[in-house]
Amino acid sequence: MNEFADSSKTPKHPYPDARGRYGDFGGKYVPETLMCALDELEQAYAAACEDDAFQAELRALQINYVGRPTPLYYAKRFTEHLGGAKVYFKREDLAHTGAHKINNALGQALLAKRMGKRRLIAETGAGQHGVATATAAALFGFDCDVYMGTEDIERQKLNVFRMKLLGTNVVPVDSGSKTLKDAINEALRDWVTNVADTHYVLGTVHGPHPFPLICRGFQSVIGREARQQIMEQEGRLPDCLIACVGGGSNAIGLFFEFLREDAIRMIGVEAGGYGIESGQHAARFAGGKLGMLQGAYSYVLQDENGQILGTHSVSAGLDYASVGPEHACLFTSGRVEYTYATDDEALDAFQLISELEGIIPALESAHAIAHACKVVPRMDPGEVVILNMSGRGDKDVHQAARFILSEDLT
Repeated sequence: MNEFADSSKTPKHPYPDARGRYGDFGGKYVPETLMCALDELEQAYAAACEDDAFQAELRALQINYVGRPTPLYYAKRFTEHLGGAKVYFKREDLAHTGAHKINNALGQALLAKRMGKRRLIAETGAGQHGVATATAAALFGFDCDVYMGTEDIERQKLNVFRMKLLGTNVVPVDSGSKTLKDAINEALRDWVTNVADTHYVLGTVHGPHPFPLICRGFQSVIGREARQQIMEQEGRLPDCLIACVGGGSNAIGLFFEFLREDAIRMIGVEAGGYGIESGQHAARFAGGKLGMLQGAYSYVLQDENGQILGTHSVSAGLDYASVGPEHACLFTSGRVEYTYATDDEALDAFQLISELEGIIPALESAHAIAHACKVVPRMDPGEVVILNMSGRGDKDVHQAARFILSEDLT
């Protein structure tokens, strides 16, 4: 059975089209030297979607290596604390390497193997995609280089060490804002130079087509599992889905399976940083404009001259100036609601879930939890919410301590 391509053919969600467009968004805005590589990748992915052997190998790795299916956990104490709908956590934090990123990295590594590539490159912000790519490279024997902004290297020292331990070379990026945007720029430059033997494992549902399609495909396992699990536990579909949105891979991974269910409310939560008025945030829908960044047309934080603005978030994984084109399409159509949580709200949620549920969430996931604290109490007790716990907070303990305790644990 084709697990990750068939849903995109339904009349209610015919995206992307043949040009790699999600409505007005997406496309391929890259140097001519990369067009052949993107065409090759698109053809390889399409063939893999129809290849039972490829899907069987991927499924075996998901079960025996990643630890799928990840649990759907009823957060009883959190639910009682809020006093509204029942809240379930989709526990991507329990996947191997500690986040949903392994779903995409492992799938793309299999594609690279299929295409005969010998080397993987990637970008990373919070480090989780870098760790996932380094893990896949170690598993299959690829050489691997991961580009990471020096600001993020400082915030995520644990994940930098994990990547090095896995045999990956971490390449510091000291240009621009020294964060995820700049790491992607350097990874794209590398790919242009070494496209013959290198595959770029782009980490989210952004970038030139077919990357948003491929990443969505590999991450959609989250929603497929959640649908089956909630039917087993509640005997019904959820009323609301909530997920944080950086590039948007964990959110689309949960949402995609349910997009045809018009009655289900979906909420994506961006990084509000110090607040929209401060200008120090990463809330593209609240403060961005239409534009092109790193291969795709979407919402971008930019000034009146089209220059990319600096971004800020306590969470390195949400600290990015654009958002995936499918999310832009879902925003303009009104199918998905998008809001934001500030640094302070996310840090409060980080502590709350740690204390109530014994689960230390990633700071990315804490943004979704922060918004759940606003939405869930206004819902009826008979309603059901699924929140995607996109990753665990081990990587964020040092960062959180700086803000919560005013201490440096290094």
